[in-house]
Amino acid sequence: MRKLILLAIVGLGAQLVDGSLGMAYGVTSSTLLLAVGTSPAAASATVHLAEIGTTLASGAAHWKFGNVDWGVVLKIGIPGAVGAFAGATFLSSLDTSVAKPAMSLILLALGLYVLARFTVRGLRRDRAGHPLRTRFLAPLGLFGGFIDATGGGGWGPVGTPAILASGRLEPRKTIGSIDTSEFLVSVAASIGFLLALGSSGIHLGSALALLAGGLVAAPIAAWLVRHVPPRVLGSAVGGLIILTNARTLLLSDWIDAGTATRYAVYAVIWGVWIAAVVWSVRAYRRERATEQALADQPASSPAQPEQVAVPDPA
Repeated sequence: MRKLILLAIVGLGAQLVDGSLGMAYGVTSSTLLLAVGTSPAAASATVHLAEIGTTLASGAAHWKFGNVDWGVVLKIGIPGAVGAFAGATFLSSLDTSVAKPAMSLILLALGLYVLARFTVRGLRRDRAGHPLRTRFLAPLGLFGGFIDATGGGGWGPVGTPAILASGRLEPRKTIGSIDTSEFLVSVAASIGFLLALGSSGIHLGSALALLAGGLVAAPIAAWLVRHVPPRVLGSAVGGLIILTNARTLLLSDWIDAGTATRYAVYAVIWGVWIAAVVWSVRAYRRERATEQALADQPASSPAQPEQVAVPDPA
């Protein structure tokens, strides 16, 4: 029972992050399931089954708040579904001893990307309004869907930064469109896992617990996307993903690091993580101060006509 409550809390927190950043629900949830001993295929299958409900709720909430571009949803979501089905089939065929460290390596790389992206660069906001073409979105969706299914997460970390980097869709619509299109990816991945593993390969109780937490958080996250500082949140979540998956890799047969080595690596990760969060907080405050200073600048008043002295007729 305690495990299910913990999973529900994780689902709530993961959806708050995902709905605010457009990424990290699957990465965060899969990381936890791997940490408690779930096999990689079962972890990804369980998370994607839960995501059918959470992405549906999240998409509806984002649509209500005007955060969805339906053209982007279809152009990236349909290829993403194809990639997710292929990724689910591929992961299900791997031996657990190979799949678990491989999955942790993918999650670690995604965590590094999230940490670096939000700490160093934040969100790009220029070039808004230019159309996003199918020749850009379709390959992105195909790749993102495959990574999402094989890594237990990755749709957001692949899709959201790529669209944000283009600068052609405002951040809130990027996040809303990625969250909404993930419904198609989750359905396709779940079908792939069900065909490959059968229903016995999915932890239904864990999926329902993750779903319950995610459903509570979805409307809150859709509202928070307008208010939360994504730079700080991205740095915090990226560090957590790196730490957890580094531990899994160091304990795996691939590395099998000794105690001293493990704790030295953990210390370095903690140091970098804390520094990244502090940097992001300061950068966010600088950005806010700059925006406030620009907002406080008085508008230039129109030039007053020069007063001409008129001689006294007396």
